[in-house]
Amino acid sequence: MPSSRRLSPVAWPRARERGSLLIVAMLLSAIIAISLGSYIALGRNSLKLANRSFYYNGAMNIAETGIEEALWSFNQATAGVALATAWVDWDVSDGVTAKRTFRDFTLSGNVTAAVKVYVTRYNPTAADRPVVVAQSTVTLPDGSLTLGKTLEIQLRRRSKFAMGLVARNQITFNGNNATVDSWSSDPDNDNGAVTAAIPFSPGVRNDRGSVGSTSVAVGSVAVNNADIWGFASVGSSGATGLTVGTNGSVLGATSPVGPKVDTTRVATDFTANFDPVTEPGVGATLGALGATLGTAGVTTTYRYGGTINSNLTIYGNITLILTALPGNHAINLTGGDGLTLAAGATLIIYTAGEVKIAGNGLLNNNPSPVTFQLWATGAVGAGQGIDIKGNGALKGIVYAPNANATITGNGDVMGSIVANNITVAGNAAFHYDESLANWGGENPYGIVKWRELILAADRAAYTTVLGTF
Repeated sequence: MPSSRRLSPVAWPRARERGSLLIVAMLLSAIIAISLGSYIALGRNSLKLANRSFYYNGAMNIAETGIEEALWSFNQATAGVALATAWVDWDVSDGVTAKRTFRDFTLSGNVTAAVKVYVTRYNPTAADRPVVVAQSTVTLPDGSLTLGKTLEIQLRRRSKFAMGLVARNQITFNGNNATVDSWSSDPDNDNGAVTAAIPFSPGVRNDRGSVGSTSVAVGSVAVNNADIWGFASVGSSGATGLTVGTNGSVLGATSPVGPKVDTTRVATDFTANFDPVTEPGVGATLGALGATLGTAGVTTTYRYGGTINSNLTIYGNITLILTALPGNHAINLTGGDGLTLAAGATLIIYTAGEVKIAGNGLLNNNPSPVTFQLWATGAVGAGQGIDIKGNGALKGIVYAPNANATITGNGDVMGSIVANNITVAGNAAFHYDESLANWGGENPYGIVKWRELILAADRAAYTTVLGTF
């Protein structure tokens, strides 16, 4: 009988251990494989999302490029370039709208892009607010994905007088009864062509009297105890640029009852351009001024080196260049003196000299403030001063970016003032003419409304027209 070999009982648990280790190793390998696979999948998805986000940003940039192209054409035409040249290569065949597709944008990774731009009115009037729509598309190299953005903006001519009181540095209200409010002398924006201008009165008073300073200093708009029936804007990133006293306010018709400052009517990060003023180099020289100047219905430019210091009545359309040297008075009206604009007359003054309008002030027999314009040509640091004192009234616009303007007493000021520093004292009442925001036919266009058309319903308004080119 053959002998049989018996396995040692000691070998059995070792075999079981080896089997267990093998199973554990296989499980660990499976877990690692699953983890690595999940990690790789997560990485690929993250890369796809990052890639998509990157090209979505690119689509926004392409759409904004289309907007900039349209804005460039608008401002070329405004600067005097022939309309056909400013809008060359655009489809303006219907005489109203402008359409163009910009192609051949190449982004990184051989990604291509294009943008369609549609303009509702490429040759607008001064009162028009044309709309520009830009629709961009970004296509990946394999054509697997197309991304896009659609933007809609509204344009308006910029104005140096888009606000009531604007200072490069400081606006200070002294006294306890100074006020700011608004009205519109030309609500239909026809420059009086059809509807006559509307003079200020309590019956047409609005709550859009606006004041602003581009300075970032604390208290750059010191309302103190004045009442601003409208808006206040400061250059600082926070509201520290605005100081309001116990009896002061910044409110509107819909402001909540209680608080003296309606925070929805306070804007921060305010900026403005303070373009220098150059006086015209033309004009007939006057040796002396009489009691009147100009002829009704006639447009004339004069140069005068003396001082306006007695009663003067203006007829016709006069541009008066006062050549008094800095530090000397170009206008010095006191006592019973006054400057009068006859009905239908206009007066535009350029000067680097000192201006003091007191006494009987400026009697402007026209309802629109733009009939009187004062352009201060003083250099930075020259210390030019514009003083409106006493019970004198001023109905006009003042642009004095390097001068200091002071309004003192019980006078009414109607229009707009831009200056280096502005001080309002006493019981002076300032009434901003809202129509000045549209005034200035040669001013460039700027964006007043911007929005991305995210909803399909919003984009649908332009689907048909964007599909035609």
